[in-house]
Amino acid sequence: MTAPRRTRVKFCGMTSARDVALAVEAGADAVGVIVAESARRVPLEALEEIAAAIPPLVARIGVLADQGEREAEALRALGFTLQFSGDETPSDCRALARGAPYIKVFHVDAAAAAVDLERCADYSGALWMFDARAPGVRGGTGTTFDWSLTLPAARARRIVVSGGLTAENAGACVSAVHPYAVDVRSGIETDGEKDPAKMRAFVGAVLRASGGD
Repeated sequence: MTAPRRTRVKFCGMTSARDVALAVEAGADAVGVIVAESARRVPLEALEEIAAAIPPLVARIGVLADQGEREAEALRALGFTLQFSGDETPSDCRALARGAPYIKVFHVDAAAAAVDLERCADYSGALWMFDARAPGVRGGTGTTFDWSLTLPAARARRIVVSGGLTAENAGACVSAVHPYAVDVRSGIETDGEKDPAKMRAFVGAVLRASGGD
């Protein structure tokens, strides 16, 4: 019998080596650094110090939103997988990722009745991430959406679910969708700072729901 697949955990919004250390200690599989406009934006000149703190076997993800070659090259040079969270076209993503695997984020309206899988299919080479849509921002809002809308995609391929996840609801999301991974930023913070207790609780909730150790 094949063992159940454990849902992976990505902690996003790392702004320092300390944040990375806390994420690794808590058991994160991947850490995200945002170079797009965000309350957790990291300037390009600070990337190297943060990257040096990420140990082997922990995936490093660099978050972009409608940015160009300068930002993409800075991330690629340090071994980051690119995550596109803006309105990038499939050709934009392929060009900036230079043939490497990448993540594409699709924002889901709270009132949506379905996910536009035809649009998603245009990014056939990407790992798809579904996040809640909020006016004027691209993630990190603490807003959820109807996770069941992602079920058709999750049954066909690996996906990531994001948007308003916390230790209190991550288990329910994992049990409902069985995604490849879940992504969280604000749900592991207190007063805008990474909270070690919330990080450990989040990982624990995901492990329990997905049958991990």
